[in-house]
Amino acid sequence: MSAPPSTPPAQEENQAPENEGLTVDTGLKPAGPTPSSSRFQVDLVAEAASGADKTPSSDSTLASGDKAPDGSEPAAGGEEAKGRFRVVNFMDPSGASPPEVVPAEGFQNGDTVMSEGSLHSSTGGQHHYHYDTHTNTYYLRTFGHNTIDAVPNIDFYRQSAAPLGDKLIRPTLSELHDELDKEPFEDGFANGDELTPAEEAAAKEAAEPKGAVKFGWIKGVLVRCMLNIWGVMLFIRMSWIVGQAGIVLSCVIVLMATVVTTITGLSTSAIATNGFVRGGGAYYLISRSLGPEFGGSIGLIFAFANAVAVAMYVVGFAETVVELLGSVDCIMTDEINDIRIIGTITVILLLGISVAGMEWEAKAQIFLLVVLITAIFNYFIGSFIPLKSKESQGFFGYDSAIMMENMGPDFRDTESFFSVFAIFFPAATGILAGANISGDLSDPQLAIPRGTLLAILITGIVYLGVAISTGSCIVRDATGNGNDTLTAQFMVNCTDAACKFGYDFSSCKGDDGQYNCRYGLQNDFQVMSIVSGFGPIITAGIFSATLSSALASLVSAPKVFQALCKDNIYPGLEMFAKGYGKNNEPLRGYILTFCIALAFILIAQLNVIAPIISNFFLASYALINFSVFHASLANSPGWRPSFKFYNMWVSLAGAVLCCVVMFVINWWAALMTNVIVMGLYIYVSYKKPDVNWGSSTQALTYHQALTHSLHLSSVEDHIKNFRPQCLVMTGYPNSRPALLHLVHAFTKNVGLMICGHVRTGTRRPNFKELSNDQTRYQRWLLKNKTKAFYTPVFADDMRQGTQYLLQAAGLGRLRPNTLVIGYKSDWRDGDMMNVETYIHMIHDAFDFQYGSVVLRLKEGLDVSHISEQDDLLSSQEKTSGMKDVVVSIDMTDGDSSKPLSKATSVQNSPAIQKDDDDECKAATKPLLKKDKSPQRLNVADQRLLDASQLFKRKQGKGTVDVWWLFDDGGLTLLIPYLLTNKKKWKDCKIRVFIGGKINRIDHDRRAMATLLSKFRIDFSDINVLGDINTKPKKENVTAFEEMIEPYRLNEDDMEQDAAEAQKASEPWRITDNELELYRAKVNLTTLAITILLTHIQSMPLARKGAVSSALYMSWLETLSKDLPPLLLVRGNHQSVLTFYS
Repeated sequence: MSAPPSTPPAQEENQAPENEGLTVDTGLKPAGPTPSSSRFQVDLVAEAASGADKTPSSDSTLASGDKAPDGSEPAAGGEEAKGRFRVVNFMDPSGASPPEVVPAEGFQNGDTVMSEGSLHSSTGGQHHYHYDTHTNTYYLRTFGHNTIDAVPNIDFYRQSAAPLGDKLIRPTLSELHDELDKEPFEDGFANGDELTPAEEAAAKEAAEPKGAVKFGWIKGVLVRCMLNIWGVMLFIRMSWIVGQAGIVLSCVIVLMATVVTTITGLSTSAIATNGFVRGGGAYYLISRSLGPEFGGSIGLIFAFANAVAVAMYVVGFAETVVELLGSVDCIMTDEINDIRIIGTITVILLLGISVAGMEWEAKAQIFLLVVLITAIFNYFIGSFIPLKSKESQGFFGYDSAIMMENMGPDFRDTESFFSVFAIFFPAATGILAGANISGDLSDPQLAIPRGTLLAILITGIVYLGVAISTGSCIVRDATGNGNDTLTAQFMVNCTDAACKFGYDFSSCKGDDGQYNCRYGLQNDFQVMSIVSGFGPIITAGIFSATLSSALASLVSAPKVFQALCKDNIYPGLEMFAKGYGKNNEPLRGYILTFCIALAFILIAQLNVIAPIISNFFLASYALINFSVFHASLANSPGWRPSFKFYNMWVSLAGAVLCCVVMFVINWWAALMTNVIVMGLYIYVSYKKPDVNWGSSTQALTYHQALTHSLHLSSVEDHIKNFRPQCLVMTGYPNSRPALLHLVHAFTKNVGLMICGHVRTGTRRPNFKELSNDQTRYQRWLLKNKTKAFYTPVFADDMRQGTQYLLQAAGLGRLRPNTLVIGYKSDWRDGDMMNVETYIHMIHDAFDFQYGSVVLRLKEGLDVSHISEQDDLLSSQEKTSGMKDVVVSIDMTDGDSSKPLSKATSVQNSPAIQKDDDDECKAATKPLLKKDKSPQRLNVADQRLLDASQLFKRKQGKGTVDVWWLFDDGGLTLLIPYLLTNKKKWKDCKIRVFIGGKINRIDHDRRAMATLLSKFRIDFSDINVLGDINTKPKKENVTAFEEMIEPYRLNEDDMEQDAAEAQKASEPWRITDNELELYRAKVNLTTLAITILLTHIQSMPLARKGAVSSALYMSWLETLSKDLPPLLLVRGNHQSVLTFYS
C-alpha cells in the first residue's frame, strides 16, 4: 500500500476528484504498508459521473511527473515512477476521448497496466509496489466502487524480484478486516512472504540486468545434451561393444541405458515444471525437492564430478592427438608428457572460451555439433560405399551373412554382458547438461523437458543405428592382409561370413585360442574411420565429442557450485557465490574448476577416478528419480508439475535401476559414492542450514505425522504405554527455566510437553502478535534443543485460559494428561483472589481427569524480570518480518526511590502475562535487548538465576526421595523413575518413604519392596514412617495457626448474615467449621514439617467446595517451605503402572 499522502486532509479532499486515476507511487516504499486511516476510506464512485467534469490534462499531468494544477510539486520519486504504471482514463459518457491521451497498444479502458520498465527496473528489480488505496480507482470498473481489495494478480505471488516481473503487495488481512478506528498492524510482507537469506541471494540472482544472454530449448538444452551424450564412445567403443555382445545384446545395452536416462529425464521434467527454476541444475532440482541435506550432498559431488570430467574428456582428446602425432613420428618428449602438455593447452583454451561468456561458449558448442553430426553422416554414407581396399580390414558392406554372424555375443578376455554394459553406460550420462545451466535458460520449464527428452530420443536412435550398422557390414576379425584369400579347394570347408567374399581370416585365432589380428570389430577401435567416406572427418568428430563434453562440464561445474555457495550450505564457500558481468558468470568457480581439472590432467591416470565420476552422476540421477517418488508419496498440494507424463512408481524403479547400475559399473566405487553422500548428508543435517524450501521431506513428515496420529486415535490407551504428557504453565518458555528443564528431563523422548501461556489484559487482544510470538518461541525451544510445543492463548483471566488449554491443547492421543505449574510463593503478599484462581486451576485439572504437579524452589522460578537471563534471538532465529523486541524495564515501583521488589514477587502467576499498557512491562517480553552496560544483579536475583539452571546441570550422587503417602495410580513413583533413567540423573538413587504403623514397619517395608520389584523399579531404600500419626509439636501448631489467622472468617464473632455475605465476597476465607473438620489433616501437615527432607511427595488433595483456598495454600506452604527443590505430585487415580506383561 502507498504511504500516507503528504497533503493536508482538506487539500487532499479537494484534489480527490481531480486525480481519479491510479496515483503513482512516490518512490520506493518501505517493506511493509504504512498505517494510515486513509486506507479505510472507501468511496462509492459512479463510473460515468465524473467523466464530464474531468479535465483532459489532470491525469496526464500527474502521470508524467510534472507540476500539479495547483502549482505544487509532485511527490519525490514521481520521475522514477514514470513509466512504472500507465493510467488510461475512463471513457467519457459521450464517447469522446481526450485528445491529449493517446491509447497505448493493448491497453483497455479503466485498466492499470504495468509497463516494461516495471519488469526490469534500473535497480535490479528489487522494488515492491503498493497501491494508493485512497485515490486508487483501479478496481472501479470491475466492482463499481473504489475498494482496496485486490483482484488476482500474478505479481502478488512472486516470491521475490524475478526476471518475469516485480513483486506487488496485496492488501493485508488487517487492512481489510480491522475496525476503522483501529490502527492496522504493520505486517511487512503479506502472507509471510519475507525472504530468508538464501532466498535473498536467489532474488539477487534472479534480478538480472538488461542484456543478459538467455537460451531457448534448442541451443540451451538440446544441443548441449546431444553433445554430452554423443561422446567418444560413439566412435571408438561402440563397434567394440557390438563385437563383444553382438547386435541383439548391444541393442539391449543401449535400450537399458536409454530406459534409465528416459526415466530420469521424465523425473527431471516433472521437477523442473513444478515451479520457477533458478540456476543450479541438478543441485537446485534435488535441494528444492528433498531439502538441503540431500541437495547439499549431491551438489558438492556433482560439481566435483563435472570438474574431474573436464580432465577425463581433455585427456581423451589429448590421447587421440598424441596417437596422430605418433603416426607421423612427431612425439615431442614421451607419450605421457605429451598428453599432459596438450591437455594443459586445451583446458586453458576451453577456459578462455568459458570466461568469454555464455554466448561465445554457445557458439562454440554449435560449431562442435555441426562437426559431430557431419562425422556421423560421414560414417553412414561410407557404410553404403564398400571398397575393395577395405575388405581385408573386415569391411564388406551390408550383408545378411555378416549380420547373422554378428547377431549373437562373442565375449572375450573375461568380458561379460555387465562389464560391457558398464563400459557403455557412461556414454549415456550427460542428460543434465542442459538442466545444469537452468539459470541461463529463457524458459526452463519448457526448455528442460523438451530439450532433454528429445536429445535422449535422437541419441538413442543414433546409438542403435550405429550398433546395427556396424554389426551388419563389418566382421569381428580381419588380418588386414589382402593376400588372405580363399582358394577353390578350401571354399567348401569355410563357414565364416568373410568366406562369402573370398577371404580366409581363420588365422586370427591361434592354437592357444587367443586372437591376434589387428582389424575387425573386436580388435580395431578406429574401425569407423575405415568405414567412413572420409576418415579425417571421424577424427574431427572424436575431437568434437571430447571438446564439447569438456566444455559443457567446464560450464556446468561452476554454475552448480555457484548455486550451492549462494545457499550457504557449507560455511566458508561464500566467496564462490559472487557472479560477474551481465550473465552473473561465476569466474571464481571457473578458476577453481580449471585448477581441479588441471591437477587431474597432470596426474594423467584417470582409470581409477573414472568409475567414481560415473557413480557420482548416477547418484544424482537416482536422487532426481527418488525426488519425484518422494514428492508424489508426500501428496503435498504444492506438488503439481505441469509435465504430466511421469509416474511415482516408474520414478522409484528408475532410482533403483540407477543404484543397480552403480554397482554393475564398479562395486567399490558405488560403495565409496554412498559413503561420501552419507557423510555429507550427516554433516549438513548436523549444521542445520537456515533454509526453508518447502521440500517433499517436510511434506512427507507432515503426511506421516497426520497418518500416525489418526492411527493412534483408533487404538485405546493401555497402561503399559502410559507416559506423562505434560501441560506446563511456563508463560514464555524462557521465563521459568527450572520448570522447563525439570519437565523436559522426564518427558524428553518419552512423552509430550506443551508450554502453556495465558495472556490477559485490558487491551483488545492482538492475535497477530500472538501468532508471531508462537512462531518465535517455538524456534527458541528448538534452538535450545527442548522437545516441546509453545501454545499461548488470550483469556479474561488465568483460570479461563488454563481451562482453554486443558480442553483444547494437543491432538488426538497426543494430548496432555498432567498439569505442571510452579508454586505460588507470594500468595500471602498479593490479592487473595489470585490465590482463589490458582487453586481453582488445580481443581479444574482434576475435573478434566488430569494429574497435577507443583514445583517449588525456595529461590523462586520466574526470571523474566532479569534482563540478562536470555540473549536476543539472532536474525536467523526470528520469524520472517519479525521486529526487534525492545522492552523497557522499570527499575522503580511507583517512586524512583523505591527499588524493585524481590525476585520471588514476580511469581504472581505461573504462566500469566498481562498486556496492560501500564503494568507488568518488565515481564511482557522475556527476550530483552541487552543494554551496552549490563545491569549488576543483586544477591537474590543471582541466586534465582543460579537456581533456574539447577535441573539443566548433571546431578551428582544423591537420592531422589519419594514420599508415596497416597496411592494416586503410580504417577508419584513413575516420574522419579523416568528422571533417574536420564543421563544427567543416572547417579541418583530412588529412596521411598511410606506411611505405616510402628508395630508393622518390617511388614510394610517388605510389602512395598515386593510391589516395587513387580513394577521393576530399582530403589536404594524404603523408609516406613511409623510415627506419622503422632501429635505434632506445639510450636509447629502455633506457627500454622499464626499463618492462617489473617485468612480466617471467625464467623462465631459476627452475625450469620454478615458472615455469609463476607464468605460470598471472599470465598478464600477459612471457616471455624472447616478448620475443625480437617483438624486431623492439619495435624498431619504440621507433623511432616519436622521430618520432611524430600524432592517428590504426594500432594494433599482438597475437596472442592469444602476446603477454602487459603487453608489449602497453608497446607502446601507448611509442607514445602525452606526445603530443597520439591515436587508435589498427585495423579488422577488411574493406574499408570502395571506388573502384567
